[in-house]
Amino acid sequence: MTARTINEQSTIAIFGATGGIGSLLARSLSEDGHTLALASRTEENLSKLADELDADHTALNAAEGDAVDAFLHETRERHGRLDGVVNCIGSVLIKPAHLTSDDEWLDTLTRNLTTSFNIVRSAAKLMQKQQGGSIVLMSSAAARVGLPSHEAIAAAKAGVIGLTLSAAASYASRGVRINCVAPGLVRTNATKAITSSEASLKASTAMHPLGRVGEPEDIVPAIRWLLGPESSWVTGQCIGADGGLGTIRPRGGA
Repeated sequence: MTARTINEQSTIAIFGATGGIGSLLARSLSEDGHTLALASRTEENLSKLADELDADHTALNAAEGDAVDAFLHETRERHGRLDGVVNCIGSVLIKPAHLTSDDEWLDTLTRNLTTSFNIVRSAAKLMQKQQGGSIVLMSSAAARVGLPSHEAIAAAKAGVIGLTLSAAASYASRGVRINCVAPGLVRTNATKAITSSEASLKASTAMHPLGRVGEPEDIVPAIRWLLGPESSWVTGQCIGADGGLGTIRPRGGA
């Protein structure tokens, strides 16, 4: 089966749509004429973005499977198709294991892995009934290289890679493509505690071989490529958009 890819009439759902990456992705896709359904936990910011882009929107917690099911089902019923689904939900926790509380551990897993599982489960169920589709998840360079004090987030994001691989194998024959993007440190509200500290930013920058931290503009093209027709023969992949952090060491690094 040939996987469905985005075109001028595509319908794309974005979870975590009000974040730095999600909002830029939404604006980029809207400019190209795609129909959008936006989801986020915060109604006020979500409503403003949806009004700006003339998009459908629903405030929900993607950790609740029934809420994800209802949102994607309604989107497909309203527009007659569901071509792409992107999970931009995530969190950042930089703590060694011995300082990480049970609540922090569970919250990290919930925000990053549980939301991804719920989205894959719901989207694949709908997409396999049509002519396929593309699902894009967010992992992290921290899942692919050992970084100190990243135990919880690395475990959660490594789970996203495992989920991507297995689900891609499960649904490939039905035309559903499932991939993920693994960024390095990206300057967003979620990482403000790091990027607003001169010392932390300097240390983080030095870890990236290309000599800078990322911006949402560095990540959105990778997501768009995985949604689009150019990647119609790509599934089960984790694309590193990370300044080299996940695979190489800076010159002169330890």
